[in-house]
Amino acid sequence: MLACLDVDYSPVRTCASCVLFAQWDSKQPTAELLARLTGDAAGYVPGAFYERELPALLAVLDKLPFTVDVLDALVIDGYVWLGRERPGMGHYLYEATGRRVPVIGVAKNEFAGNDVALPLLRGESQKPLYVTAVGLDPVDARRAIAWMHGSSRIPTLLN
Repeated sequence: MLACLDVDYSPVRTCASCVLFAQWDSKQPTAELLARLTGDAAGYVPGAFYERELPALLAVLDKLPFTVDVLDALVIDGYVWLGRERPGMGHYLYEATGRRVPVIGVAKNEFAGNDVALPLLRGESQKPLYVTAVGLDPVDARRAIAWMHGSSRIPTLLN
C-alpha cells in the first residue's frame, strides 16, 4: 500500500489529505482520508516548510486504519532534501514516523541550490518534477514516480 499526502491552508483552517493506492501505476485510489486542523498554519519560511506542514501530515496519518509501517512509501508534494545534508519536509516526516516508511518528495518547482534532486520529465512536459527520497534509493524513487498513472507532468494521484 502506498500513500500520497498534501496540505492546503486558509486563514482559519489547515487541511491535509491522504490518498491510498495499491501500486505505483494505480489509476484510482483505494481510500481517501482528510484531517482538518483549526487555526492558521505557521507562516512560510524557505527551508523550514516542515514547520508549516508536518503537524497536518501527522494528523492525517493518524487517521489511517492501520499503522504507518504497513505502507511501502509516502509521497509528498515537496522536498525530502533541500541539498546535501540539508533536510527538507519529507525528511522530517520520515523522522517523525520513526523511520519506518520511505518518503519520496515530488516538487513542482526547483529549490535554488539543491544539488541532490533528480529531475523527471513526464508526458509532453518540458518542465521537470524534482524527486528526492529517504529510506530508499533516489533513482528507484524517481522510477516509481515515472511509473505512476497519467500522461501529464503531474501523475494522476498527485494532481
